[in-house]
Amino acid sequence: MTFVVFVIATAIVLLGALGVVLARNPVHSALFLVQSLVGMAVFFIMQDAQLVAAVQIIVYASAVVVLFLFVITLLGVDKRDSFAEPLKFQRPLAIGLGLLLALEIVALAGKHWPHGPVCAEGAECSIKVASDFNVEVVARNIFTVYVWPFELVSVLLVIAVVGAVVLARRTPGDDALALEHDTAEVEKVDA
Repeated sequence: MTFVVFVIATAIVLLGALGVVLARNPVHSALFLVQSLVGMAVFFIMQDAQLVAAVQIIVYASAVVVLFLFVITLLGVDKRDSFAEPLKFQRPLAIGLGLLLALEIVALAGKHWPHGPVCAEGAECSIKVASDFNVEVVARNIFTVYVWPFELVSVLLVIAVVGAVVLARRTPGDDALALEHDTAEVEKVDA
């Protein structure tokens, strides 16, 4: 069974690597990169390195590839984008889902969820380190002791993403303003 999983993971990694190199669309190349990274995570799991496999998926396959996609979209800013929405229901649906998520967060914020060791007042909580289950220990620490810093970092990353998209987006009059500014600069140099 291990050999079959190895062969399948190898095919996934090699096909993904070929796709990264041969794809004409850079977005497709980034998606093939995700395929290769997921296949590599399977190799790590086969070697009993669950933490490295989790880092491979969480850090590389998600965060780094998302950064690649931002760079790709920012480099493609010179193309004229249409501001007409082809799917009219998309914006109201997104607003509705966002409000639903906000209501769920508010509803669940006051609830008490059992999440780890009970500490005496004034005593520091520490979680015992298990030598065999390193992913379990990291997950337990992230979602118990460090849950609020973890959530705050995710909120900051979402804010950064929205900010990058807003800054990269062009309005219809930007090209005319840039052309006028460049013409004025040339006239100043000539004078």
